[in-house]
Amino acid sequence: MQRIIKFFNEVAREMKKVSWPKRKELVNYTITVLATVAFMTIFFAVVDLGISSLIRLVLE
Repeated sequence: MQRIIKFFNEVAREMKKVSWPKRKELVNYTITVLATVAFMTIFFAVVDLGISSLIRLVLE
């Protein structure tokens, strides 16, 4: 039991050292991630559509 208490005390101590992002940084990071995910989704959808069309042409 003593080890568990020590572990959580160390976790709390380390969490105080963490440099948390400011609100503006967090918003910018979130927008960047969402834009990247949207771009990758569209990119792979277009690639999938192209490959599907190519396979349909070859098999017909």
